[in-house]
Amino acid sequence: MNHTIIIAEAGVNHNGSLQTAKQLIDVAVDAGVDFVKFQTFKAKKLVSAAAKKAAYQQANTGDQDDQQLAMLQKLELSEADHDELIAYCHQKNIKFLSTAFDTDGLHYLNELGLDRFKVPSGEITNYPYLKTLAKLGKPIILSTGMATLGEIEGALTLLTSEGLTMDHITVLHCNTEYPTPMKDVNLNAMLTIQQAFKVAIGYSDHTLGIEVPTAAVALGATVIEKHFTLDRNLPGPDHRASLEPTELKAMVQAIRNIELAKSGDGRKHASESERPNKPIARKSIHLNRPVQAGQTITEDDLIPLRPGTGISPMEWERVIGRTVRIDLPAGHQLSWSDIQ
Repeated sequence: MNHTIIIAEAGVNHNGSLQTAKQLIDVAVDAGVDFVKFQTFKAKKLVSAAAKKAAYQQANTGDQDDQQLAMLQKLELSEADHDELIAYCHQKNIKFLSTAFDTDGLHYLNELGLDRFKVPSGEITNYPYLKTLAKLGKPIILSTGMATLGEIEGALTLLTSEGLTMDHITVLHCNTEYPTPMKDVNLNAMLTIQQAFKVAIGYSDHTLGIEVPTAAVALGATVIEKHFTLDRNLPGPDHRASLEPTELKAMVQAIRNIELAKSGDGRKHASESERPNKPIARKSIHLNRPVQAGQTITEDDLIPLRPGTGISPMEWERVIGRTVRIDLPAGHQLSWSDIQ
């Protein structure tokens, strides 16, 4: 059975608190995800002083400051924080992952021993970032929010020209609006990416609820990424579009159920569980009224009734016109030995 990699995106929902970050790890462990992911950045290397917040960030942070820099500075994780969170993940037997937003961050995460990298949607056109990433030679998961097919092709061409092979890359369809309106999900674009580039696909979700990531798995996603929080009402840019703990757990269970539902051999046949119901649910040919020995059976003499342990109604025409061997009562289940 194929195992979908589920990344629980804590992101910056720790609100700058190491204690909250550990609580998020606990929630991810309880939900049964594969990775818990944070974000690695120095705000001054990520945004300029003039960079404005996105509309959703302005609405969700609950303050009047419209600058990204001040917001992000409060959400940085220090090197000591990284060390402690990685150790805590190890203790809790869950894999740590983080997204870097610049080349220094990539080198830093590589030094920490990460076995794969997650490229955020905003860096898909960051040439030096992608070039550095490719040279590290590790598997990458590439989000494609806001991107065109041509921009995805450009990023893949750069990554492979610098030494990565396509089997080291998983491309996630994504919409970079928090939360994403259902009408803008365009989930079929995930399949377009697969067809265009013959690459492993996945989905990074920002919708409310768990329906869309579950549907993505049914369509063939091999990686699912989803934001989660301790409480959607907390202040911060991403809480509103995040799952709460019980929802995260429900999403994981739904995905694992879909994996089981897709794990069959693809042949159409009665399964082990339904086989006993076959004679109960199906019908066989019974007599609609009494018939006498030597009587020729007409259609009016017959009725299909459960159980399906006798002659199948699909043999209807073969039974009509046959002669009855012995007297038979109404309701009798016909057998081939009854007729000649």
